[in-house]
Amino acid sequence: MLTNSLFSLEGRVALVTGGSRGIGRMIAQGFLEMGAKVYISSRKASACLETAEALAPYGTCIALPADVSTVAGAKALAEAYGEREPHLDILVNNAGAAWLAEFDAYPEKGWDKVMDLNLKAPFFLTQALAPALRAAASEARPAKVIIVASVDGQSVNPQETYAYGASKAGVIMLTRRMALRLAKDNIVVSAIAPGAFASEMNIAARDQADRLGQQIPAGRIGRDSDMAGTAIFLASRAGDYVMGAVVTVDGGVTLQTFSASMAEEA
Repeated sequence: MLTNSLFSLEGRVALVTGGSRGIGRMIAQGFLEMGAKVYISSRKASACLETAEALAPYGTCIALPADVSTVAGAKALAEAYGEREPHLDILVNNAGAAWLAEFDAYPEKGWDKVMDLNLKAPFFLTQALAPALRAAASEARPAKVIIVASVDGQSVNPQETYAYGASKAGVIMLTRRMALRLAKDNIVVSAIAPGAFASEMNIAARDQADRLGQQIPAGRIGRDSDMAGTAIFLASRAGDYVMGAVVTVDGGVTLQTFSASMAEEA
């Protein structure tokens, strides 16, 4: 029987990396509004603290600044979290970076920065927090790990963001591999592949929403509620049976790109 509790996050504790802005903040606020206690983490302590204070009217939001781009940083965040909570119900691996440069000039430092934060961090942070996730998990109420991928991991972006697309494609496969392994621990792993949402990373969506929206089948860029709703679905009881899946939230952009490529080949 379906009840009003299907999408509730009451009594659950979540940790959202990259939670001080953009998609991470959208997810954090959505979780708070559905009753979760939320820890947000980001590299810049001041931004993290400022966002936690801004989100406080929606529920208990706590800043836990950390740089998860290194294994040491991921372990430090897990340790800091463990000093405050005995278990973790929901982990959102959202922290990410992009680097744009022409092929002949693409630098190693850009490649490494993107890969470390987008692909390495979700694995090692999940590994470091696995004991806390297992402590929360049960067959009746599994713990959740949600990784934020991108439509750029599903189709080719015309911009020369080589490491970004490769890292997000890797995240999709990582989601599937971890989902198989962690299912035996009652930890459900899934991913979200966002399209155009206003953020510091997607400047076009932030600054030219009307123009960009005209190129999207849905006729607009993504709203905060679109991202929050998807994350709430996966984090709540409603998403307990969604395992290893990638939920694309892009207003139809990926379908349009695929159709265009098929037309060109024909």
